[in-house]
Formats: sequence, structure tokens, C-alpha cells
Amino acid sequence: MERIYVGLGSNLAAPEQQLRNAIKALAQLPGTHLAGVSAFYQSDSLLPDQPRYTNAVAALDSHLAPLDLLDALQAIENDQGRERLERWGPRTLDLDILLFGDRLIDEPRLKVPHYQMHVRAFVLYPLAELAPADLQLPDGQSLNGLLQACPFVGLERLPQE
Repeated sequence: MERIYVGLGSNLAAPEQQLRNAIKALAQLPGTHLAGVSAFYQSDSLLPDQPRYTNAVAALDSHLAPLDLLDALQAIENDQGRERLERWGPRTLDLDILLFGDRLIDEPRLKVPHYQMHVRAFVLYPLAELAPADLQLPDGQSLNGLLQACPFVGLERLPQE
């Protein structure tokens, strides 16, 4: 099994409930164990005129191959009403593979580590709740170094239920 970190995000149709539903679906994936989930965070959209996002990170231990996991994540998104009308539009659910073990993946459908995670506080801070303190990304960057370069600005950690 490999440790995989998945970013979760939603800014439509009760975002916190969308994330809770996605977490339940992740726990049901074949050959996969849900190892942990971060707190939920809210942040402004990267684009103007969109609702605030709710984000989290889930840790999975899985036997699934990367593209099989990607297909499963996209099926969960679709089951929760995801419409892919525009690349950066609002969404009921967005599930992104952030890290897949120590693999560097460069496929047409999948880039790992996630290509923008290093500049997204709403990814790095929830990831830091789950990952080992000395986590090194496959490209050689340290999570601690990324956190130091990406301040906790514009994030709101939501109270846990």
C-alpha cells in the first residue's frame, strides 16, 4: 500500500456536507483505507465573484494504481453533482491527488505532486496536519519549507464537530 494525500474542495451546494459525503465515499474505495482527514478550512476563491471554498486533505493507504484512483475520485465528484463546464469555475466537489507515495507522475491526465500545491495555503496547512513533520516531496521540496514560503493568510480553520 502507498500513502496518498487527496485534496478536497467545494464551494457549492453545502460545501461542508459535500466534503463529509466525499470522505464517506473515500472510505469505501476498494483496496483503500482512509487513514485520516484534516480539519476543514475556508478560504476565498482564487477567482473573483465565486463563493468561499471549504477545503480539507485526506490521507489514504491504497493498492490502487494512480489512474485507477483518479477514475474513482472523478466518479465520486460526478456522483456529487460535479459539472466540468469551465476549468476554474465553482464546483460541488473537487478531489485532487496531491501526493502518491514518493512517485513523480507526469501523465496527460495526472501530474503528481499536484502542480500548484506549493502555493496554496488551503492545501499545505491541512496536509501538514496529516503528514510527517519531515515530509519530503518526490521533487525534493520539504513540506516545512513550502509552509514557510506560503503564509497562513486568508484561511479560516473551521471548528471540528
